[in-house]
Formats: sequence, structure tokens, C-alpha cells
Amino acid sequence: MTHILITRPEGKGAALAQQLEQAGYQASLFPVLKISYLTPSTTELSPLINADKIIFISQDAVTALAQLKPTINTKAQFYAVGQQTADTIYALFGVRAAVPKLHDSEGLLALNSLAEVDGSNIVLVKGQAGRPDIAKTLKARGAFLNNCVVYKREPISAEKTNWTDHWQSLKVQGIVITSNAAVDAIFNNLTEQQLKWLQQCRFYVASERIAAYLQQQQVSSANIHSAAGASDTAMFSCIKQQGSKMSEQSKPVTADNTATTKAATSAQKKEAAKAHSKPHNDKQKISKLAVLALIISLIVACGVGYEFYQKLNAGKAQNVAVNELKEENALLSQELQALKSAQSNLQQALFNSEQKVAAALNESAENNQQQLKAALQQAQQQGASLNPQEVTSLQRMAEFKLWAEKDYQGASAVLKRLDALLSEHPGTVAVRQAITQDIQTLDSLKPIPTEAIYLKLNSVLSNIDNLAFNAVNIPQEATEIEKNALSEDVSDWQQNLSNSWNKLVDSFITIRQHEGVAIEPLLTDQERHLINQRIKLNVTQAQDALMSKQASIYFSAISEAKRLVNEYFKQDDEATKVVINALTSLEKEPLNFNPEVNLQSTQQVKEWAQ
Repeated sequence: MTHILITRPEGKGAALAQQLEQAGYQASLFPVLKISYLTPSTTELSPLINADKIIFISQDAVTALAQLKPTINTKAQFYAVGQQTADTIYALFGVRAAVPKLHDSEGLLALNSLAEVDGSNIVLVKGQAGRPDIAKTLKARGAFLNNCVVYKREPISAEKTNWTDHWQSLKVQGIVITSNAAVDAIFNNLTEQQLKWLQQCRFYVASERIAAYLQQQQVSSANIHSAAGASDTAMFSCIKQQGSKMSEQSKPVTADNTATTKAATSAQKKEAAKAHSKPHNDKQKISKLAVLALIISLIVACGVGYEFYQKLNAGKAQNVAVNELKEENALLSQELQALKSAQSNLQQALFNSEQKVAAALNESAENNQQQLKAALQQAQQQGASLNPQEVTSLQRMAEFKLWAEKDYQGASAVLKRLDALLSEHPGTVAVRQAITQDIQTLDSLKPIPTEAIYLKLNSVLSNIDNLAFNAVNIPQEATEIEKNALSEDVSDWQQNLSNSWNKLVDSFITIRQHEGVAIEPLLTDQERHLINQRIKLNVTQAQDALMSKQASIYFSAISEAKRLVNEYFKQDDEATKVVINALTSLEKEPLNFNPEVNLQSTQQVKEWAQ
């Protein structure tokens, strides 16, 4: 029973082992690598927001990125090296990914949608130090490539010398390998005897790239079998196919062949024995044999004569057939002449067509050469006109608008102008990538609506005088009937004297009465005026703080104005409700005047200018 060793990371080889055991193989799981997920920085994850194309190298890359829960452009074109990776992308992100026919780097780069990627933002989600060919090729095609490293493969903590000795004791005959990192983990730090034993094993790898890497360990190509991908189905088909080929090459000798060989040998022995044991005949027997020989000679002569007669008749028939063949040959010769004339006509037409095509190609080549020369001259002129001082000046202008004026949109506009300038010149890919990341960061910062907030404060300021104070109205004094009025009649002198005395007493002590409830202390007009002025002063102070970008003073002034309105004015009044709602909304404004922003393009421009 063939023993197959599966070296895939833990949790990835169980299905393949089960398939092999059902097919009659002995399968053992022995992971030589462990997968560790990484946590990229915000800067490394930011290109996913505006990516045009996102390429996932493996299932581990998809799972590791999904655990980070980044903001990702789901409208971008997704790519997967294999079908299982594409299924994982759909399960975790809900997006269908493009899959190449050949599940390797070469098959991915052969896709038509990755042939023209000049100016495209591409993010490569991968493991640490894996598949450099994809990145190099896409950069050569003019793409802006960003590597997002989300996991790494590490050898498990064990002595490798013990691995090979243990495998040899288990009589392992085939080893499954799905990455170059697994090759390094297996073949590093081995003794000469262990290396020789490994070189005699059969290796089932996931791609031609791994096969070529494995041959660097002096493993014969006859012992390396490449599958159509790293999936369990592809690896199982490869192992099954190679196993059937080996069984056909080593078929045993059957019982029928053995019997035939023995029979032929025994017959030869019998004939040899007869040749050595012929008896000697006497004279009488010789005469009988002569008669018998004469009879046989006559019979043979008759047979020869009959055969001659048959040949004579056959010769006549043959002559007739020859004449018919001659006639058919004549007809064929005529048809051949007609075909030759048609062929000459076709050759002449083809020659004329070739001349026309050659003339058109020459004309097209001349036009293309002229256009190429013109484009080259223009590029040379543009290259000569590129001034490093102009590039440095634009970069400094962007820095001034960012740090001095806090104008993030203005800084982004200057960087876009700088990127357009550099796009016409070669050798500026690294600088443009840094500029693109800075533009994305600046565009993500939302500007503070200073003008809108200022107008809201002005509206609150104009409504202060319309607020109704929370006070009790003074009731009217009770009308007192004048009882001590003097009469003009002389006869009423006594009554007038009494009334005069009562008036004199009232001038010392006066008691006034009011109808209604008890009276609360009230604000004077001067106090009301001062309260209105304090509220207006706080609102004006908030406006000044807004324009001078002092957030703490702004929120303190708004809070004090809101407190005064709640304390001194009627809460059920419509004007008061409008002012309080406006102040509450103004308290919630996010006034982050000084966000931390670092331009990555600053260092890149300095290095390029040097």
C-alpha cells in the first residue's frame, strides 16, 4: 500500500487524506508550517478603499483580511489564484472573483483583464515573502501596486532531522507540498543521508513554480508531479493518475504466456530427439519407397500444370484490368492538368494578394515609425522640461496649505496637479504612489462647515430679543372709593371736619390691597436688558472662537448661552424652543480643527530630487 505524507498546514489536509484512504492509499497528516495572521497598519489598508482590482493569493489571505474588517471597495474586480480561494471570497465578502484556468501565478497573469492595467490601482493581498512574480509583472505593466501582507508561514517548532527519520521509519513514498515555504522547511539543515532519502521520494506539488523550486534541491524531475492547483481535488487527481501509470509499467507475467513458452520448448526438444533416432531401412523397403516417391512426383506435376493454367487465365484478366487502369489514368491526367491550371491561377491571385498586403504593411510600418518618432521627440521634450525645482515647489505648497492654512482640499488639489505633472515622465512610480496615498488621506478629511455654523449663530443672535421672560404680571390695585371727600354744602361742616381728620391720619399710614394670588419677586427692565446682553455676548464669543478655530472657547460660550435661556425664559414659548434647539445642534458640531496628517510624499520627493 502506497504511503502518502500530507505536509499542508493544520486543518487543511483532512479531506485529501480521507479521499486517499478511500482510494486504497495510506495517508498521514504531518504539517510542517503554521499560519500566523498579521495586523497591517491603517496606511497599508487604506488602498483597499479606492482599489480598482484586488488579488487574493490564497484562502489564508482572504480569511486574514476578513478578520481585520477593513473598509474595502466591493465594486472592484476581485481575483483568486484558485477556485477554493474564490469560494472563500464569496463566502466572506459576497463578491464573485475571477479564477484562471491554471491555478498559479502564470495563469493569473495570463487573464485578459490583467493584461492592460496601466494606471490601475491594484492591491495584492498576500502572505509574507510570497509570489514576487505577480507584483513585478503588474508593475512592469504600469499598475500602481500596493502589497497588503496579512499573514506569514513559519516552520513548526520541531527538529527537522527528526521529521525525515520518522518519515523513513513509516516507509513514506510520496509527499504532498503546496508552497515554497514548505520546501524550505523540509530541506533545510539535513544530513547527506537524509537528503538522499528525500530525493528518492515522489513529490506531488501544487504548481510548476513549486516544481522548479523543488528541483533546486537536486530532486529529479521524474520524481516531481505537478497538480492543476492546490485544491484537494487537484492533488488527489494528480496522485491517482501517477499511481495508475506506475501500475501499468509493472504488469506481471501471466499464466497463459508461461504455458505457451513451456509448450514451445517441449516441441523443440521432441523434434531434436526424432532427428537423432531415424531407423536404417533394408533393400526391400527402399524399392517401395521409390514407387511411393514416383507417385508423389506425378501428383506434384499435375498440381504444377493446374497452377500454370490458372496463371494463364489470370494473365488474360490482368491484361483487361491493365487496359481499364490506363483509361482511368488518362482521365486522371486530364483532371490533374485542370487542377494544375487552377492551382497556377490561385498562386497568381495569392501572389497579387501578398503584394498588396506587403505594400499595406510597409505603409502602416512607415506611419507607425513616424508616429513613434514624433511621440519620442515629444517625450524627450517633456522629459527635458521636467524641472526638479518645480516638483519641490509644488510639494512645499501642498505642505504649506496643510500645516499653515489647514486647507486640506487645497493641499489635495496641489498634489493632484503634481501627480499629473509626474505622470508624463518615467521613473516616478514610487513618488506617484506616495502622492496617491496622500490624496486619498486628504480627501477622506471632511471640511468643517464654518460658514454654515456662523450663519446659525447669527440666526440665534437675531432671535434673542424675541424671547419671553419667565415672570409674573403685577395685578391691578383694587379701586378704593373716596370716602373722605369734602362736601361743598355749608351745612355739612361737621362731616367735612371729620373727613379732613381722616385724611390727615391716612397721610401717615396707607394700606393698599391687590386682588389675585401672592406676588413673586420680579426682574426689572434693567436686569432683563443685562440678561439679553449676556446671551448675545456668549453667541458673539462663539462666532469669534469659530473663526479663530478655538473649539474649547466655542463650546463653553454655547453652553453658557443655553443655560441662560433655560433659566430666565419661558420654556413653552415657541421662540424659546427654536433658540434652544439651535443651541443644542450647535453643541454637537464636530470641530476638529487640527487632525494629525503626515504626508508620505515629502520624503519620496526629496529622495527623487536628489
